[in-house]
Amino acid sequence: MPENVKKVVLAYSGGLDTSVILKWLIETYQCQVITFSADIGQDEDLDTIRSNAVSTGASKVYILDLKETFVREFVFPAFRANAIYEGQYLLGTSLARPLIAKYQMETALAESADAVSHGATGKGNDQVRFELTYYAIDPQIRIIAPWREWNLTSRTALMAYAKQHGIAVPTTPAKPYSSDANLLHISYEGGILEDPWAEPPDDIFKLTVSPKAAPDKPEVIELTFESGDPVALNGNRMTPAQLLKALNVLGGKNGIGRVDLVENRFVGMKSRGVYETPGGTILRAGHMAMESITLDREVMHLRDSLIPKYAELVYYGFWFSPEMRLLQRMIDDTQQNVSGVVRLELYKGNCRVLGRKSDKSLYSLDFATFEDESVYRQKDAEGFIRLNALRLRIQKLMQTAGSK
Repeated sequence: MPENVKKVVLAYSGGLDTSVILKWLIETYQCQVITFSADIGQDEDLDTIRSNAVSTGASKVYILDLKETFVREFVFPAFRANAIYEGQYLLGTSLARPLIAKYQMETALAESADAVSHGATGKGNDQVRFELTYYAIDPQIRIIAPWREWNLTSRTALMAYAKQHGIAVPTTPAKPYSSDANLLHISYEGGILEDPWAEPPDDIFKLTVSPKAAPDKPEVIELTFESGDPVALNGNRMTPAQLLKALNVLGGKNGIGRVDLVENRFVGMKSRGVYETPGGTILRAGHMAMESITLDREVMHLRDSLIPKYAELVYYGFWFSPEMRLLQRMIDDTQQNVSGVVRLELYKGNCRVLGRKSDKSLYSLDFATFEDESVYRQKDAEGFIRLNALRLRIQKLMQTAGSK
């Protein structure tokens, strides 16, 4: 008999896994289950999520609008760092999990719950991301992870369980994909995607058109940045969530932001994921262009050397760790002068920088020009090169002397 648990707060998306988990928790632990859902721009029918939770047995349903919080406090800080995992993944799911877990824990505290639960499998990264956040907030919290306890070992078994108990779920045997959506991206795993040789079916994509079907005419936009964050699109100031949503529309219709990669999970296995991140792809390109004229060379190179570590911390779930706080403070300090406007061209899956300007620019035409100038003595370069070549010359001279 499971240990005595009277009330559980479940991170509930309304998908296959958490729908089954809601019923399973009630049956297995004979307890109240309160569902917590975060609206972070997944564009789902929240009323349906609420009604499905109630009809499946939830004693209470929490749904919080966290779209602005997600973009302002999680997405924008990561994009100030140009964070990208293994060169391709813009961390859409990784950034959402600590936000969901944080507010789930606040709900558990408000409800005096005995435990929290999530729908992450025992093979994936999300279990780590959720639980590291839980423990960072409450070191004594009781965690129930059904995928590590029950005997339902596949999505097929879950679909059979849902049918047996009359639970409405969006997953079908024809489309068994595991999908996660928010304002930053949509991810797809499972089904035919488990074969890394198989091309993703075009009908799985929801945010982007195929680059082949994108408009034949390029679209030019302007992004305005202040201290590393985008604040306006084509001169129109917007809130963080509004701006990212608008970029998603622009990127989506121009076929921008599709990624297909085999990534290294924290738990040790490789996994194939397909992602759509249209707005984030545009935002990263614009931010890097803005930095190119406003950030000191050595500061940029030092920050760039830390991008893999920053992205790894996010991917592994250490958002609320002391090392993450340290890194973020340093990153944010580099962004004070990253302000100005970037002009970009969107065309058939490509995002191309056309121009950039800033009142804080470090670019000097007087020094960089190939035309006549009087501020730079080209003769000085000779000594600069000879000094930097000194150790190379000495090495070669010693090798030559030793061979005689």
